Amino acid sequence: MTLSKDFLEKIKNKLTEEQTRIQGELERIGKPSEVPGEYETRFNDIGTDEDENASEVEEYTDNLALEKNLEGQLKDINEALVRIEDGTYGFCENCQQEIDPERLLAYPSAKTCIKCK
Repeated sequence: MTLSKDFLEKIKNKLTEEQTRIQGELERIGKPSEVPGEYETRFNDIGTDEDENASEVEEYTDNLALEKNLEGQLKDINEALVRIEDGTYGFCENCQQEIDPERLLAYPSAKTCIKCK
């Protein structure tokens, strides 16, 4: 079964919306680096008090982990958008079988079918 143009357009819209949301989140906690799709987490200077310093470090550590997670999601989304454009979207990267459309609706940046997951 080949994915219809309408289905691919629906998926592309979902991916683009999620891409925009993730980029907004990344810009909230960091700034874009020179490498496309990568960000540098900001270190917010709250104050000089010992408690404030501890809060700064805790916030930075939390944001660093969040940044890495969001960058990974953004990378997967960007790769899925490229696969849509080059006609390879919807095929498992391991077994090359078609990925179930229900899986793609639930997880549009999926690279593998359920069996290979």
